[in-house]
Amino acid sequence: MTKIKLVALGVLTASCAFAANAENTFSLGAGVGVVESPYKQYDKRVLPVPVITYESDNFWFRGLGGGYYLWNDQADKLSITAFYFPWEFKPKDSDNNQLRQLDRRKATMMAGLSYIHNTDYGFLRTTLAGDVLDNSNGVLWDIGWLYNYNNGALSVTPGIGVEWASDNLNQYYYGVSRSEARRSGLKSYDPDNGWSPYLELTVSYRLTDSWTVYGSGRYTHLSDEIKDSPMVDKSWGGLLSTGVTYRF
Repeated sequence: MTKIKLVALGVLTASCAFAANAENTFSLGAGVGVVESPYKQYDKRVLPVPVITYESDNFWFRGLGGGYYLWNDQADKLSITAFYFPWEFKPKDSDNNQLRQLDRRKATMMAGLSYIHNTDYGFLRTTLAGDVLDNSNGVLWDIGWLYNYNNGALSVTPGIGVEWASDNLNQYYYGVSRSEARRSGLKSYDPDNGWSPYLELTVSYRLTDSWTVYGSGRYTHLSDEIKDSPMVDKSWGGLLSTGVTYRF
C-alpha cells in the first residue's frame, strides 16, 4: 500500500474537525505522518504529508476531497462530495510470501453526501459515499461526534465515531477468492459488512495570524469482518501526523 496516501486520508479527516466552522479560508502546509497498516508485514513508516485546505460559502476542499454546498449556514452544512479513496493493496509491497501471491486491490474515487450539524456541545460529522469507478462497488459510511475547544491560540478537537463498510468494500480489500487461496495457501475468505469504531484527536496552535502548527491522530478498532481476514494480523489501525500550515 502507498502509505503516504493513507497519511493524507488521515489529514483529510483531521482537517474536517478543525475546519468545520471555517469560512472563506485557504491554507497550505506540510508535515510528517506515522501509519500503522493492518495488512500482514506492512511496517509502520514515517512519511511526508501535504496539507491543502480551502473553504468558501459554496465550495470546500480538504486533503483528498472536496464538495459543493447544497445548504450552508451556522448550524447545518450539507454538500455533495467526492474524494479519492487511497486504500490499496500491492502484493509486491508485502514481506509475507502468501500475500505476495494475491491480486492487487486498487484505490478508487468515492462520491456521495456529507453533512455537518453544529451545536453548542460539539458537532456531528457524517459522510455516505459509494465507489464510482466500480473497483469495489462498495459503500462507506462515516459518522462521528466531535467537540472543538478553543482557548486563545489553542484549539483542541477530540472526537469519537464509527465507520461502516459494505460487504463489497470489505470483500475487495480484505477478501480472498478461491483462486487466490489455491495460489497462496491462504484460506478463502468472503467477509460481510462491518462496523469499525474510532477515536480521534486534533490539536492546533496558532503561532501568528497566518502560521499554525498542528498534531492529529486516529485509533480505529477494526471490525470482526476485517480482523478475521487472512490478509490481516492486527485488530486495529492507527495514524499520527504533525505539521505546520500557512493561511492566506
